Amino acid sequence: MRKLLNTLYITSQGAYLRKEGETVVVEVSGEKKLQLPIHAIGSIVCFGNVICSPFLMGFCAERDVAVSFLSERGYFLASVRGAVSGNVLLRREQYRKADDLESSLLIAANTIGAKLSNSLAVINRAIRDHGDKINLDALKNAAYGIKRLIRTLPDTKTLDEIRGCEGEAAYEYFSVFDHLVLEQKEDFSFKERNRRPPLDNINAMLSFAYTLLSHDARSALESVGLDPQVGFLHRDRSGRHSLALDMTEEFRSAIADRLALSLINRRQVAKKDFTKSAGGAVTMSDSARKTILTEYQNRKQEEIFHPYIGEKIKIGQLFFIQANLLARHIRGDIDGYPPFFWR
Repeated sequence: MRKLLNTLYITSQGAYLRKEGETVVVEVSGEKKLQLPIHAIGSIVCFGNVICSPFLMGFCAERDVAVSFLSERGYFLASVRGAVSGNVLLRREQYRKADDLESSLLIAANTIGAKLSNSLAVINRAIRDHGDKINLDALKNAAYGIKRLIRTLPDTKTLDEIRGCEGEAAYEYFSVFDHLVLEQKEDFSFKERNRRPPLDNINAMLSFAYTLLSHDARSALESVGLDPQVGFLHRDRSGRHSLALDMTEEFRSAIADRLALSLINRRQVAKKDFTKSAGGAVTMSDSARKTILTEYQNRKQEEIFHPYIGEKIKIGQLFFIQANLLARHIRGDIDGYPPFFWR
């Protein structure tokens, strides 16, 4: 089993990262705030105005520690990595499967099947745990609709049909998402999913959490030698990490959505943490981002049972395990790609 290393998130504006011996040093306004050994870091993610010394970036590349740069809102800008890992034969086979409609359909259908099942699990858990606080009829109707769409997936013949099922299921799921907010409902009302920019507090949280998932998925895919830009559901687009987006679909509801709901319902974030611009875009405060990052890292340390490998694992290992299973399928070691189903 791969050792679970931490992602170092830097959100302090004006921070400067440098190398000192075998460690990474973080300075803010010339004052040393943090010093960590490189072997304890899996990757570094910098938000906004954060500077890394070229010596540190070279050091991280040598030690296979990815350094990613994102805007303050979490939009991907660039990354620095070392030499491409993995067998070139694996990537060549990945490209062949991506160009083959039947192979792409099988992987995409499995991935979206898991997404729909995990979304259904979130709704069913709310029905089970909070039946006295929510609109049961609305949630049960949404659950029925998602179940119906799951049954239709095996009959899909094109990627567009799979995307159609996914889109219908997303509509059913997000139509009742507001019912899953049990506290601070006036400050965290949800009408629909929107992004670029997010137009309400919940969408701002979801977009940020999805960015974290995408980063971890991309790192995991590259660690096993797959090309994160060549996907099966999400097709090729210059600058887009399509395969990382494919993998992220499995974890959106089970990890990111549950994280956002938990922070709201436990009052770990509040109205004061969000600001709406004149154009309607909503941004989070530094403290809210830090709260999400901290809780996300804590969640990654929690243990769950992985039904396919039959072992208890930490949530943070899920990305690597799924990337490895996908690589095994592409190599022909297993017949199909087994996505992750939340239980």
